[in-house]
Amino acid sequence: MASISLFSLLVIHICLLLGLSFAEDPFANYNFVVSYITASPLGVPQQVIAINGKFPGPTINVTTNNNVAVNVRNKLDEDLLMHWSGIQQRRTSWQDGVLGTNCPIPSKWNWTYQFQVKDQIGSFFYFPSLHFQRASGGFGTFIINNRAIIPIPFDTPYGDITILIGDWYTQNHTALRKTLNAGKDLGMPDGVLINGKGPFRYNDTLVPDGIDYETIKVEPGKTYRLRVSNVGISTSLNFRIQSHNLLLAEAEGSYTVQQNYTSLDIHVGQSYSFLLTTDQNASSDYYIVASARIVNETVWQRVTGVAILHYTNSKGKASGPLPDPPQDQFDKTFSMNQARSIRWNVSASGARPNPQGSFRYGSINVTEVYVLKNKPPVMIDGKRRTTLSGVSFVNPATPIRLADQYKVKGVYKLDFPTRPLTGPPRMETAVINGTYRGFMEVIFQNNETKVHTYHMNGYAFFVVGMDYGEWTENSRGTYNKWDGIARTTTQVFPGAWTAILISLDNVGVWNIRTENLDSWYLGQETYIRVVNPEPNNKTEFPMPDNALFCGALSKMQKPQDISLATSMKGIESKVFFTLLLTVSAFISLF
Repeated sequence: MASISLFSLLVIHICLLLGLSFAEDPFANYNFVVSYITASPLGVPQQVIAINGKFPGPTINVTTNNNVAVNVRNKLDEDLLMHWSGIQQRRTSWQDGVLGTNCPIPSKWNWTYQFQVKDQIGSFFYFPSLHFQRASGGFGTFIINNRAIIPIPFDTPYGDITILIGDWYTQNHTALRKTLNAGKDLGMPDGVLINGKGPFRYNDTLVPDGIDYETIKVEPGKTYRLRVSNVGISTSLNFRIQSHNLLLAEAEGSYTVQQNYTSLDIHVGQSYSFLLTTDQNASSDYYIVASARIVNETVWQRVTGVAILHYTNSKGKASGPLPDPPQDQFDKTFSMNQARSIRWNVSASGARPNPQGSFRYGSINVTEVYVLKNKPPVMIDGKRRTTLSGVSFVNPATPIRLADQYKVKGVYKLDFPTRPLTGPPRMETAVINGTYRGFMEVIFQNNETKVHTYHMNGYAFFVVGMDYGEWTENSRGTYNKWDGIARTTTQVFPGAWTAILISLDNVGVWNIRTENLDSWYLGQETYIRVVNPEPNNKTEFPMPDNALFCGALSKMQKPQDISLATSMKGIESKVFFTLLLTVSAFISLF
């Protein structure tokens, strides 16, 4: 009997220890069923990609340092990868959800992503990264809240509102993909959606009857946090709310110097938080507008998203003309000056108690420099392709990270040029060889006629400069070396450049790409490979137990791996409660 009591106490102690470890870094579990549904956001029935039957998908809402497990069931008729845009995947590049790191999830299979939102806060979104699927949906908001012990640099808002804006085509992604494969442009989109819905009928000529629109309800005299992301294909959008100021507070995980804007240009892939104070009278509802930017606004007038801000005591519907966009449709200087005005709040704490500006990025010596120049699409080997520095990226059949793990040779080359090629463009799997703990300077040079936004996985980088013309060594004299915003996606204006600085402290293989979906699909991307040369290092977690195999390693994949393989992290909480129940039942027998 004594031995049984000792055994019971031992098991209870183990359970308590496990419980303490869970209490420190809790788990957040999500189940995603990704499937097609029929919807009519612009009044035309079409196939869209839904998650758990919803378009857009559900919001992932977690707290700094939470462990996140998302079980994804692929019910599409093609491969799938979910990418968590802006989530840095510290030590877990295996979970990034792009072809350079992961084999796709086959149709009718499921796979569980497991990662920690380590030392991050902010507003982000997720989306499917393969086969142009984002053009059909599959996206949703990803929120990381501060831990309770870390103050936010503003009063706690009364409510938290998520808004997804983006251009939209009434053709689905497979039809749009065929257009690109045929060497054609997609042309002007059919509209702009707000939270997956079409425009309010503010104009009977431009907007047909019967379209469902978004209504956001608010209480008068309150302050709300609006998290706005541009999840579209390639259109920069100006976001504004009639008669209201937008107090900018956060950009993709960094608190900003708080400034009021009557409107803000939000480029493809970018996310912001605004503080909205409902201080207007309620004689009527108000327009929420997302309209195309850096285009001929007269031609693009019908490509406008309109939602409604409804005070609970509103006395009537919104009416009249929409609030005006910036009056500079042929002068991009306004938009660039606006972008330059967004500054890092160096006195605010981020995910940790130390101030954001305690990392003195301006005093660190740069160890490697890359100039990444785009050009209009070109023909390479009879195919219409896009390039970075003369290289059009070809995704390998075996992901780069998997090839490294199993020492598969010939999958990629570590020879991406530091400066644009002078010879003819080429298609290849060329990767940037990043130096672990190096400090990289990247200059994006946009030689196209449209705005591009560039994103890097695994990191937040510092946006230190942007200007028109060709970047030169002397351009560094204009850099902001003190409070340039740290973010994951930056705009590069036509005929202009943007410079970023990156501290390469996160081991893995990280995608760097244009967020303009058509150009990304046609090859405007590469990867930065960051390897810790130290033996037995602990700077990256081991390959997950449920890793998928493809390409040169496809014979290693067993069908049952998908349903059975789960890492211990995903089941710790279940083990904990199972042990407690077992102990209780065991003790009750005596």
